[in-house]
Amino acid sequence: MSKSTAVRVIFLFLFFASLMFTVLPFSYAKPNTEQDSLNFEQEINSYILKDMSTSEVLMSKNTATRVQPASLTKILTAIIAIESGKLGDVVEIPKEAAAVEPAKAGFDVGEKIRLVDLVKASMVRSSNDAAFAIAIYLGGSVKDFAGIMNRIAKKIGMTDSHFTNPAGYDRDLYAGHYSTADDLLLLTEYAIGNEIFNRIAALDSVSFYDRKSKKKYSLKSSNKLLENYQYAVGIKTGYTLKAGKCLIARAKKENNDMVLVMLGAGKKRWEFAERMFEQAFEGNEQGRVSYRPENRQEAQPLMLKGGTLQ
Repeated sequence: MSKSTAVRVIFLFLFFASLMFTVLPFSYAKPNTEQDSLNFEQEINSYILKDMSTSEVLMSKNTATRVQPASLTKILTAIIAIESGKLGDVVEIPKEAAAVEPAKAGFDVGEKIRLVDLVKASMVRSSNDAAFAIAIYLGGSVKDFAGIMNRIAKKIGMTDSHFTNPAGYDRDLYAGHYSTADDLLLLTEYAIGNEIFNRIAALDSVSFYDRKSKKKYSLKSSNKLLENYQYAVGIKTGYTLKAGKCLIARAKKENNDMVLVMLGAGKKRWEFAERMFEQAFEGNEQGRVSYRPENRQEAQPLMLKGGTLQ
């Protein structure tokens, strides 16, 4: 073999060897497991999960930290409307309500919608126009209704919350709108003591009509847990730029009844919620009596016909 031929053979050997070392690490590299597990502590700003059967808090983080509650606010708006005794009233949609953005049912000024249907729209689809229509009808103005919200919140025991509007806006005209995970849990415990609220909070979709033109509205729930998690029974989603993705969820499995408040959860809120509930259920071996609210007088403006909310 000539010297030049030997050099070429060595060169080719080194060339193919280098290719093998370049390819092999990728071919045999271990899969990246960094995202295989969820770290609730790092990835959710604030949360609290409570076993309603025993009143035991099972998971929590930054529960007293003031945060923007986004559309979780509508739980308070809804329970005020339910307890008003006026759910059967027909509400004329005002200009201020029809003008809100972005999440809305799409009501036109002057349409006539029952108050109960406005509550459904605000809870099921998180419709801001519905929430504003509720506020203006019951309070006379958004500002005056916010005053009612703050009085009711104080009565419930929400000592570290302040509400400026019925929908959950938290900037500009509505700055200073805040709550905490602790307070929102108190609100939820109060609200689920009302059977009408529970029925509405568990709806996956809702249909109703404008009483004036007979225009039909069909709204799908923004709560994906209702469709994807078999134990979910409501309650409310929320989102703004400041608040991030929020959720208050309730799940029941056998005799176990759990409520989760989650604030600033990022893109994985549905996965987080499901795993947190599953951890809670797995750690709760013994069957327990489902949550029963303390007896309190409930408004009865709405008819339950054959077990169906009308």
